[in-house]
Amino acid sequence: MALLEVENLQTHFRAPDGINRAVDGVNFHVNAGETVAIVGESGCGKSVTAMSILRLIPEPPGKIAGSIRFNGRDLLKCSDREMRAIRGNEISMIFQEPMTSLNPVLTVGRQIGETLRLHQGMSAQQAEARAVEMLKLVGIPEPERRVREYPHQLSGGMRQRVMIAIALACNPKLLIADEPTTALDVTIQAQILDLMRDLKRTVGAAIVIITHDLGVVAEVAERVIVMYAGRKVEEASVEKLFRNPRHPYTQGLLGSMPKLGSSLTGEETRLQEIPGLVPSLKRKLEGCVFASRCSHTTDLCRKVAPALEEKADGHIAACHYAMKEAVAA
Repeated sequence: MALLEVENLQTHFRAPDGINRAVDGVNFHVNAGETVAIVGESGCGKSVTAMSILRLIPEPPGKIAGSIRFNGRDLLKCSDREMRAIRGNEISMIFQEPMTSLNPVLTVGRQIGETLRLHQGMSAQQAEARAVEMLKLVGIPEPERRVREYPHQLSGGMRQRVMIAIALACNPKLLIADEPTTALDVTIQAQILDLMRDLKRTVGAAIVIITHDLGVVAEVAERVIVMYAGRKVEEASVEKLFRNPRHPYTQGLLGSMPKLGSSLTGEETRLQEIPGLVPSLKRKLEGCVFASRCSHTTDLCRKVAPALEEKADGHIAACHYAMKEAVAA
């Protein structure tokens, strides 16, 4: 059963020089206990999609339309008061940069406890005890001491663990992680990914992980949604997407990754690159959104937008020539 259902999500921003269509007609769902990754290069609409789910887009200049159903409730029809009760309680979010997300003048324990006092009605003493418990759960040593420390006294990896502790404090049903390992070195990144897998087993939450790192996708996700220019262009299980990508954009993303054991010396081993630039989202795009950067573009691609169609069992893509591309890849 779907825990989250997003239908025809459109998040547009009004600017002096036009309408920026940051997210333009996106559909997807997340099942209870499932881990879904949303991938794509910077500016494709991943983070705006996540912010739209929690209705954190300021209106104006933003405008959210479509349907976002969580546990059967349309979040776009909820009042501000109802959304405040959902955020941090039933749906939590881990933001990209913990140093800017954490309050520098409040202790770690107080910031974890704030969520508990607001949503669970705990006293200050109960909230501090729970904060210690959460710090222990996310693997921070000496939690009784750390709970009284400030963000600047912690390392980057520990601050990210604190963000996860805050997000999980109220046992949410859905956790949205927006680039949770971007600012971390590879060793700490591996620890955070292991932690998220362990916590998923422990608390049973569904996870939406937003990233441009396909290595992270392979590590933690079960299903992948590929976005480009504000639209979904492909969706499949991790295994199917990595084994046989159907959309040329996905093929380009995977081709730009170095392969284990390969040498990067010589022209024959040069990494692939996707030529050109992402089209401006301030004009209505006709035809395929990837047409200007695709080496297989035809007049049909430029004139007619391809529909998202099932190209194989459980594997959908928006490409007129996806079957041919799958064979040629």
